[in-house]
Amino acid sequence: MKFDIIHQDEAIVIVNKPPDFLTVPDRFAHKLPNLYNILQAKFGEIFIVHRIDKETSGIICFARTAESHKELCRQFEQREAEKVYWVLVQGILQEKEGLIDEKLAKNEFRPGSMVVAKKGKPSVTEYKVLEEFERYSLVEAHIKTGRQHQIRVHFRHIGHPPMIDPLYSNKSEFFLSEIKKKYTRAGRGKEERPLMSRTTLHAHTLGITHPVTGKEMTFEADLPKDFRAVLAQLRKQMQP
Repeated sequence: MKFDIIHQDEAIVIVNKPPDFLTVPDRFAHKLPNLYNILQAKFGEIFIVHRIDKETSGIICFARTAESHKELCRQFEQREAEKVYWVLVQGILQEKEGLIDEKLAKNEFRPGSMVVAKKGKPSVTEYKVLEEFERYSLVEAHIKTGRQHQIRVHFRHIGHPPMIDPLYSNKSEFFLSEIKKKYTRAGRGKEERPLMSRTTLHAHTLGITHPVTGKEMTFEADLPKDFRAVLAQLRKQMQP
């Protein structure tokens, strides 16, 4: 798997993670490619600061020293780090800007997933609609907390789950034929291939204070090819 190292120095490594690529080793399949092992082989000692889901693309930060790791973890725990995601959701949001403040807990009835629960951990997502299409919306989400699946669960809770999300929506793939009225397959007998087949979520921006220099730093990651392809087709659909 190819990935881009956006920034590296003696204290940190910032990576633009491709979709469907593990951040850390899988508990049951240790040999699957993952960022942690690859960076460890390249840089030697490496420390995990935060994680993003396998199917999610975008910015992720690693530390190269124990001291840097401690300081960066403090920033994340005390909500000093800025984490901005772009998520393509189903439907048109009535409120174009808002705050979702709903506690989250593990779903006892569906292992590996989360639910809104009164006895859960505090979870806050601030959002702003960036672009609207006929049946979907591109939304910028600032997460003030870092709970598992936070954005996905929060938007499902307000009735707008991600366009594609096997866990929290009714779609696991997106096909061009869904929006293109005169769509024809390329070749007889060939099955249509999905434009995108993973959760429509991208870690777009990360803002941190450098753990050694104290400098404010902001990193951005462009949308990957699959996400751009879907948006391009949705925009075409909106043209008169």
